[in-house]
Amino acid sequence: MATASKEVKENALGLTKEDYQGAPSTLCPGCGHNVLAAQIIAACHELNILPEDVVKFSGIGCSSKCPTYFLSRSFGFNGLHGRMPSLATGALFADRSMIGIGLSGDGDSASIGMGQFKHVCRRNLPLVYIIANNGVYGLTKGQFSATAEKDLELKRQGKNPYLPVDICMEAMAANATFVARAFAGDPKQLRELLKAAIKHKGTAVIDVISPCVTFHNLENSLHSYSWGKENERPIHELSFIPDSRDIVIEEVEEGKVKEIKLQDGTAILIKKLGGDYDPTNRFQAFIMLEDAEVNNLLLTGLIYLDTEQQSMYESFDLPRTALNRLPNEKLRPPEETLAMVNKLML
Repeated sequence: MATASKEVKENALGLTKEDYQGAPSTLCPGCGHNVLAAQIIAACHELNILPEDVVKFSGIGCSSKCPTYFLSRSFGFNGLHGRMPSLATGALFADRSMIGIGLSGDGDSASIGMGQFKHVCRRNLPLVYIIANNGVYGLTKGQFSATAEKDLELKRQGKNPYLPVDICMEAMAANATFVARAFAGDPKQLRELLKAAIKHKGTAVIDVISPCVTFHNLENSLHSYSWGKENERPIHELSFIPDSRDIVIEEVEEGKVKEIKLQDGTAILIKKLGGDYDPTNRFQAFIMLEDAEVNNLLLTGLIYLDTEQQSMYESFDLPRTALNRLPNEKLRPPEETLAMVNKLML
């Protein structure tokens, strides 16, 4: 008896999801980082992105192993602990035609890499900056990270005496132009946020609560699946709309709908749930983050978006041709110009 073959879905480039896969994961079964890798694969496939047009960056930690597990045809660079943003800045400044995806962790970005995290946000480098946040140093056996909640008790680690760093609050304070929070237990929302972040022309920070099932999955922990599923409060339903697709809004009466246009003609369609929240209002975003911390809630969705601020490319008036592809005569000033500069300096 013949068995039915599974239909393989191709995108507009004629590529299947297999073309976006990476190496088999060596992370723990159930790790939220595996969900994140799967949704990056799905987002790039659905956006018809050629894998060779993507460059991946990472630092140190379980999160920074993750780029190995998606887009094996893409370029990639695994750097030093906390130094991922400077790697991304140099590479993307040299070739603005590439799509940059930086994958970091709460240890990599909220501790040793906090300075670099802050500066890449304020410079508005076009980079999808994903922080896989599990509250522990999973690669070095579960020590508290800077995002672990105060008074959390873990086996062999004792009690955490410090207040946590809020990744989204720090990104907002650093003037990031796209700030979102997602939960690995909600892959559909995560995928839509990734699509919007990829199309954003600036630094797009996504704080992904990604539980560590080995060292930090206590039922009462803010970084666990059980707590996240019980306490997650999506602030809206979000869909990414490609520019080639007609926007169809169904059941408008069930919630207010806001369409936010991105710079390239694509759009984010938001159906508000409950409160009248506007992600383009920076002041309101700060209030919401503070309220979530006080009330111990995991608010997920697009927290803040600014499409008006210049990207780093525009600030430096970079040419459309990538700097690493310009000929010497375009990069080096002529001898008469150097002579004139030297004369002025005498």
